[in-house]
Formats: sequence, structure tokens, C-alpha cells
Amino acid sequence: RALACPAGQGEGQTLDSFGGYNIRVCRSRNPDGPYEDSLGQDMIRCGGASTIDAAREQWNDGANTLAVAPGEIITYIRNHVTNSILRDHGITVHEIPSSELSRGRGGPRCMSMPLVRDGI
Repeated sequence: RALACPAGQGEGQTLDSFGGYNIRVCRSRNPDGPYEDSLGQDMIRCGGASTIDAAREQWNDGANTLAVAPGEIITYIRNHVTNSILRDHGITVHEIPSSELSRGRGGPRCMSMPLVRDGI
């Protein structure tokens, strides 16, 4: 199952300036969860506990979110279940339509690129 961690909480949330990913590992005593990371923070299931919702929202890039600030993400509007769970965990969710970006078979995270600039 695809899992997402609450954006901006703890380490491992962003693509660093050198283009490398930080990955968080989660654990559970039960294969069906609940899952948490090494800091004890909840890991959020894409699509929630429903097998049907999880399959649909994973196919629809429900775990493909772009963190724009601590606790704030951009995601597709079509992933109702995952977006609701993220909000329940205190995440600010900015929903965008998927009609154009999804043609490239990617979500907000996959279809973005880091930009590094000098300060003003």
C-alpha cells in the first residue's frame, strides 16, 4: 500500500537541493497497520482502510503530493478519501484539477521541479 506521511512533520519531507530524496520508513506490529515512523508520527494510508478506495486513489496519484510548506501540500482534487484523511491530520490541502498534469501520468510532486535561487 502507498503511504504518505504528514507533510512538513519531522525529517524526510522534501527533495533536497542536490536532487536526492529523503525516505521515511514506517513500522507496525500488524501488517494492516496502524503504521508510524521512528518518531511515532502516524503514516497516512492512501485511500484509507478501504481496499477499493486505496486501489482507486493510488492509481489516481493520491500519494503523489507536493509539500509547499510545513503542514501544507498540493494534491489532486479527485482523491477525496486521502485528502480528507490528510485534513483530519491537520494538513492544509490545496486541491488542483487533474485534467492537464495527469496526461503526463504524474501528480503534483512528479510534475514539478525544484528551483534554487539566490535570496533577494
